[in-house]
Amino acid sequence: MVKMRQCFLTIWSALDPIYYFCSRLEYVEDQTKNRDIFRVRLTKYKGRNIVLSDGTEIIKNDLLLKIHLHNVRLIKELIRLDNEIKKGRHIYEQVKRGLPNLTEYLQRHEQFADIKGIIGITILNKGCERLGFETFSIMNPFYKWYKQTAFAPMYLISRFRLDSFRKPPKYLFMSKDKLLKLYGCQSDQ
Repeated sequence: MVKMRQCFLTIWSALDPIYYFCSRLEYVEDQTKNRDIFRVRLTKYKGRNIVLSDGTEIIKNDLLLKIHLHNVRLIKELIRLDNEIKKGRHIYEQVKRGLPNLTEYLQRHEQFADIKGIIGITILNKGCERLGFETFSIMNPFYKWYKQTAFAPMYLISRFRLDSFRKPPKYLFMSKDKLLKLYGCQSDQ
């Protein structure tokens, strides 16, 4: 099983640059030009209307910055960890460390004024509220199934428990204003 995981991870690592190129993703970098856990792209929102806790309304065709975790990198880090708590904590810390860099990226973006916030889709949403995200269910059953299937390789390779995989994926949102308030211009980060 270990050899099979390693083989799959090797194949995924080889295919990841192709996915990166085709998906129009961009890396988010820290001040020393090191890439962090986020890769992003602009997207027009296509889901149901959402009102966030700060009053920001997200409606169809609003411009959002879609965040993607760099899964291959993350799995290479998670594969060494031996339990769910350590894995969850590692993901939480990587996201927390990356949010100030994401904020700087957003502030420098040429379409900053038009972007309403950030959006992501994940099964790994435990604790995301402590980071400032709000979660919403995906209503379209086909899209929910598609996203859950797309996350399957990550779970199989990183050895998460199967009951973790059975959780439905959720939208994560954070308004631009909230992101700037929580993670903008922090000298201690």
